[in-house]
Amino acid sequence: MGTFQMTSQMTSKMTNDAACVYIVDDDQLLRESLSSLLRSIGWRVELFASVAEFLTFKRPEITSCLVLDVRLQGISGLDFQNELVKARETLPIVFMTGHGDIAMTVKAMKAGAVDFLAKPFREQDLLDAVGLALRKDAEQREANKGLNELTNRLRTLSAREQEVMALAASGLMNKQIASEVCLSEITVKIHRANVMRKMRAKTFAELVRMAETLKLRLEK
Repeated sequence: MGTFQMTSQMTSKMTNDAACVYIVDDDQLLRESLSSLLRSIGWRVELFASVAEFLTFKRPEITSCLVLDVRLQGISGLDFQNELVKARETLPIVFMTGHGDIAMTVKAMKAGAVDFLAKPFREQDLLDAVGLALRKDAEQREANKGLNELTNRLRTLSAREQEVMALAASGLMNKQIASEVCLSEITVKIHRANVMRKMRAKTFAELVRMAETLKLRLEK
């Protein structure tokens, strides 16, 4: 890898004390070299020689990503990616390989890899890939946080209120909802008011967006 220099301003923008990069590679010298580079930017780094070793590590709930070698003893990098996908694990992956080909790259990218770096690669390419992976994880965690909050609000609604919310968000008027659920229009209006209050929706448009986000749960 070539040399790399950063201005203090660039370093400040990329530094994140709450972010961690996990490196899995059976080449100790490469692991340590990558660790030194990433730590110089301000990221926390954890090193592992194999997937099995990585799996024994209790990961903290912080923004993170995985820098993973394709060819490893035991579970390969691509096989591990498949396992993560099956488990619906969203940890972003940056692959490294000294034996990559187009088919392998396409397979990894289709499965959600952030980047696929062929060794030897430039330090800047790694930094860019890791930076992107960490941003993706931070965004996903924020989205999950928002979804969890909405889900908790939804749970405060009665079954009837959830039904009215789903019908209203689908575009039905109060009179149509009343006919659909066999209630009076006045009762439907009361339920809608309760839904707006419990979901903390300031406008009906905001409630519709909430319903769209929670549509799978509303369909249950």
